[in-house]
Amino acid sequence: MRAKDEGVGGGTRRTFLLWRLRWLLLVAIAVCMPRPLCAQIDPYPRELIELGYHKELTGHAPLAGYLYYYRNVPQFLQSNLALRAVVSPVYADGELGIRDVLGPHTDIGIGLAGGGFAYSYNDIRAGEWLKKESWVGHGVGVSGSVYHLFNPAARIPLYGVFRSAFQYAIYESSSDTARNFVIPDNQPTASLRAGLRWGGLEFLMMPALGLEVSGWYDGLYRLSPGTYGFAQDRDIERWVHLFWGRALFRYTMPESKHTFGLGLDAGTTIHPDQLSAYRLGGLLDLTAEFPYRIPGYYVGELSARNFFLLNGFYDVPLDSRKCWRFAVGASTGRVSFTPGMDQPHNWNSGVGCQLSYHNPSESIKIGLLYGYGINAIRDHGEGGHAIALMAQIDLEKSKVGKGTQPRRPPFQFFKGLLRTF
Repeated sequence: MRAKDEGVGGGTRRTFLLWRLRWLLLVAIAVCMPRPLCAQIDPYPRELIELGYHKELTGHAPLAGYLYYYRNVPQFLQSNLALRAVVSPVYADGELGIRDVLGPHTDIGIGLAGGGFAYSYNDIRAGEWLKKESWVGHGVGVSGSVYHLFNPAARIPLYGVFRSAFQYAIYESSSDTARNFVIPDNQPTASLRAGLRWGGLEFLMMPALGLEVSGWYDGLYRLSPGTYGFAQDRDIERWVHLFWGRALFRYTMPESKHTFGLGLDAGTTIHPDQLSAYRLGGLLDLTAEFPYRIPGYYVGELSARNFFLLNGFYDVPLDSRKCWRFAVGASTGRVSFTPGMDQPHNWNSGVGCQLSYHNPSESIKIGLLYGYGINAIRDHGEGGHAIALMAQIDLEKSKVGKGTQPRRPPFQFFKGLLRTF
């Protein structure tokens, strides 16, 4: 049968390759599928299409990218309900928010998420993607959240969040997983999140303004802990505790339209394992609520139990209309690696640049990025190269002029904040 298939003018082979390419693209979309867990109900209408693709120029890494539709309806069916939905070809995440249900300025959210490939795991060590030790994961999850605004009269909001969730992950070997590599058992997990967020950054491509100081705790309880790997040499911990924080500032100058930003992220873990590690690296912004970018590295290349990461950028317009823009940036940080995932250098740095186009009167943004990973380990030694493409289509903005009024500018508190400065 195999000889017969190979002789059909290459048609069967081409069909197989096309099918495999589609499958790989779906995996890439799902693995980097962002699941924005906002610390409040979003008060602004949004309808976005987001696309991102990350490609390594040195080394070999899993496909990395995202393609999803984001919809936020602040008044859904009735004035006190809000709906947020994120939909990709193989994964969906949604939350129904109910305002003031537990008293003034205290909202709740009921969430449901699930789909294919989103719980997959790719093992990357010392710049090498270990396909034989990676696997595919699908799953579903439900959540309940409480959001409280502590300072309703203040210009900069301080929100508290409390979320309990349950997810069930189904693991299976991929076509590349080694036959003698035992993948983990299907994993039901209960989790608890608590955090404080002062200010915030919109979950958009290249936002003009942002200010955030936040601190978070995640507690994970695995109902089926155990071992996996070659000769069961790796553990899944029953209890995992994660603590992390963020401080960032992003500002666009009113006249020159120069934009600059600075950020600091840090995190630590108690009882770490490979499935709960912080994953650092890559150029893409919208792969998670807290993306830990290091230019020139694979997306999620570094697996950390403790880390801190500094980053900054400067973005200038290139033309008189200030539509074409060029930015330079850098990230550097120290990583204490997850047990079993050690690399030669604890300190890792990368530099990059971006060419982008955005006309404020148009609904599309697009950016082409390049990154060089100074300490990234590759076959030739140190130094990794990567490029990325990002695009955003704002369907809500495209409605302006067609009978719909422009939405109120987000983050009004910046006006008062800048006057204070």
